[in-house]
Amino acid sequence: MDKKPGYNALMDEVCVGRGWCGGIVDGQPSHIDDFIPESGPVTADQFVDWLFMADGMDPKDDPSKWQKHKQGLREAFIRHMGHDVVDASLLKWALD
Repeated sequence: MDKKPGYNALMDEVCVGRGWCGGIVDGQPSHIDDFIPESGPVTADQFVDWLFMADGMDPKDDPSKWQKHKQGLREAFIRHMGHDVVDASLLKWALD
């Protein structure tokens, strides 16, 4: 099996493996990709907050309940993207 590149591998882990990437929010489909700007720095913490928001959750709601999940998602970002801050242009699907 081929190793998936950065963002694809990250999305496989957080969406498929952990169930975080989007849902229906206020009657409209929402996905993490909707929150990512075209360019500029994106931190692991921002990305994790966007995952929560894409699922219609306030990332600051009940921090003790969600801390373990947030930490795991943050670690996944760093593991797959190589740093805790990357340019948003790297957070795109590799379609090849």
